[in-house]
Amino acid sequence: MNRTVPLVLAVALFMEQMDSTVIATALPAIATDIGTNPIALKLALTAYLVALAIFIPISGWMADRFGARRVFAIAIAVFMTGSIACAMSGSLFQFVVSRFLQGMGGAMMTPVGRLVLVRSTEKSDLVNAMAWLTIPALIGPLAGPPVGGFLTTFLSWHWIFLVNIPIGTAGIIFALTLLPAGETPPAKRVDWTGFVLAGAAAAGVVFGLSVISLPALPPVWGVIATLGGVSAFLAYLHHAGRTPNPLLDPKLFRNRTFRWTLVGMNLFRIGAGAVPFLLPLMLQLGFGLTPFQSGMITFVSAGGAIVMKFTVKRILRAGGFRMVLIGAAGGASLSIAVNGLFTPTTPVVLIMVTLFASGLVRSLFFTSANALTFAEIDDRNAAPATAITSAMQQVAIAVGVALAGGILEIVSSLNGGVLTVSAFHLAFFVIAAITAFAIVPFLALPPNAGEAVSGHAISQAGGRAASPVRR
Repeated sequence: MNRTVPLVLAVALFMEQMDSTVIATALPAIATDIGTNPIALKLALTAYLVALAIFIPISGWMADRFGARRVFAIAIAVFMTGSIACAMSGSLFQFVVSRFLQGMGGAMMTPVGRLVLVRSTEKSDLVNAMAWLTIPALIGPLAGPPVGGFLTTFLSWHWIFLVNIPIGTAGIIFALTLLPAGETPPAKRVDWTGFVLAGAAAAGVVFGLSVISLPALPPVWGVIATLGGVSAFLAYLHHAGRTPNPLLDPKLFRNRTFRWTLVGMNLFRIGAGAVPFLLPLMLQLGFGLTPFQSGMITFVSAGGAIVMKFTVKRILRAGGFRMVLIGAAGGASLSIAVNGLFTPTTPVVLIMVTLFASGLVRSLFFTSANALTFAEIDDRNAAPATAITSAMQQVAIAVGVALAGGILEIVSSLNGGVLTVSAFHLAFFVIAAITAFAIVPFLALPPNAGEAVSGHAISQAGGRAASPVRR
């Protein structure tokens, strides 16, 4: 397998994934510097997520119309421009607008990067390629807190954005010189009505859930926005059924493997998306650790993710997608539940060993699920499939954070406004149970699902063929 493509894509995606979490530890310092408060500044986090939700649906069409490699490089440039604007911001309004601009670039980077990978990789090499691409998605959110804490503490908060410039510049150069141009399918006429409805649906749900979980605005705004997003989604389904070439084609869900993998993966993401939100808060607010200390503890799960990269192909060849995903979802659910048993007296070494194991199973799950999602999707449908996958990912993560934040709010209010460690424990148990439900969709898959990618059936056939000779 040519590792150049996934490694180039991984550099840019790591930058985007890390940036989406690095800001959290710097919010108090930024708020003080620009004359606002941390609660209001959380609007910047919401602005970024809304930009992702709006522009992800059109990313596939952009890649087909202007070329995936070119759009990927432009997306990095837009992201860098937004980073510079964030560092130069002197007011809340400027910072929110700058984060929205960053989100526009991020909305194109992830789905278009995945599209480049799918189109340039043979099906038999897709698992290894996805393993390389999955690492930044796992390490980025974990690297964010310690990196953000270090830069903010020892330099200034501006550097959490300026550090993107050399990384992004290298990403553009590598993308334009090392990524294959590939064949660009004839671009269909853009479905503007679908773009408006799909963007409104995703943005409404993501914005609404973010406002509910991050009370920078009255929660009623979040409820109204969420209901509006659901209404726009229903309107989009009606529109897509009457349009020859919809922006995001619901007909893709007729493919059983794509349908059930996507359902299972997004149930899993609800839990996976909540953990980076819950765990640092519990370590800091419940255990009394500094942001830098908690970040160095949570970062150990990235080691598990990297180790799994070297073994995932062999595991899939031995067990097949169906059994591996069922086992990984169960293992990840258990590892999330174990977080609910941690207390301030739990040895740090035990916490780190548990998080390392969690990184192993999460990496196994995401690498396998990402590869299986595209195992039976042809190049013609790769662009809309990547857009659908990325859009649903943002909604699932927003649901996970909103659910976890809602549990903390409810338990805190019942305790007279005091946030106790037990509130975090309950939140971990609830999202662990939801993560376990990811097993159900994978039970609907046939045992040979994605066999051309995993090599599972091939190895079995080889074993049967060789048996007579041994005898």
